[in-house]
Amino acid sequence: MKRKGALIVISGFSGAGKGTLVKRIVNECDNLSLSISMTTRSPREGEVNGREYFFVTKEEFEAAIKEDALIEHANYVGNYYGTPKKYVEEQLNEGKDVILEIEIQGALQIKEKFNDAVLVFVTPPSAEILRNRLVSRGTETIEVINNRMKRAYEESDFIEKYDYLLINDDLDICVDRMKNLIDAFHHAPSCNEEFTKQFKEDLKAFK
Repeated sequence: MKRKGALIVISGFSGAGKGTLVKRIVNECDNLSLSISMTTRSPREGEVNGREYFFVTKEEFEAAIKEDALIEHANYVGNYYGTPKKYVEEQLNEGKDVILEIEIQGALQIKEKFNDAVLVFVTPPSAEILRNRLVSRGTETIEVINNRMKRAYEESDFIEKYDYLLINDDLDICVDRMKNLIDAFHHAPSCNEEFTKQFKEDLKAFK
């Protein structure tokens, strides 16, 4: 039976550790593809164009919007973020799972277009831990960190729109729970339509 690919959308507060979680999941799951987002923000130290993100200019991003080349896009803290359409659709059609790490605006757009997309929100155990993680990264000023905390407060209103909440306290436990969510998707009736249809057909012999 042809396997239907899962579209898993990961969002969360900046500093929640969702990037680290996604890297672990991709490395440990054979049938999982990471969709690389496009952004206008500057690369952080160690980030490579085409690996973490496709880093583009504002003009290039807006051209992609006009060409309908993105399945979602959002503006976060002054920068554009978006997901190229072609790659995601190709992977799903081949039966591969696709994971996206995107902002809330984009996640909700995807849910409108893909009803069976699995939305997962990642958060630290507390606001204090969240701020400590942002500070420990050492990549941003206190002003930027404070703005991210204010944004986190605003984002907290949308948590209930997600299908699942993952509290990222212990990374190993968080990874295992994420794997279980993906596995559960593939056991839903909507993902096994061919099997269900064939089984029902076979049962006609016993009517």
